[in-house]
Amino acid sequence: MSDDLCEVTITAPDSEWLAELAHELIDRNLCASAHVVAPVRSIYRWEGDVRDTTEARAFLRSRRDQVDDIVHFVTDRHPYEIPNVTAVPIVDGNPRYLDWVRLATR
Repeated sequence: MSDDLCEVTITAPDSEWLAELAHELIDRNLCASAHVVAPVRSIYRWEGDVRDTTEARAFLRSRRDQVDDIVHFVTDRHPYEIPNVTAVPIVDGNPRYLDWVRLATR
C-alpha cells in the first residue's frame, strides 16, 4: 500500500506551456516526474455552453502532502480562470519506483 503517493492531473491549452510548468514543479521537488500528453479532446460545460476543445494534459507523480502546494503553484500561473488540478491516490505499484517518487519529492 502506498497511500502517501498520488497522481496529479493538470490540463492546459498548450503542451509547451504545460511541459515548462512540469519542469518548474520537478525543479521545486513538488513532483518526481510528468507525462505530458497532447492533443487531448476536452468536452465540458463552461458559462452555460458545452465546449469541445483541444488541450494538453499532464500526469504527475507526487506525494499527497504536496498537493496543496502544487495547486497553489499552478493556479498562480495558469491561464485558465479555474484550472483542473486534481489528484488520485496511487494504491500500489513497483516498490522501487514508488520509493524513487518519495525521494524525488523531498
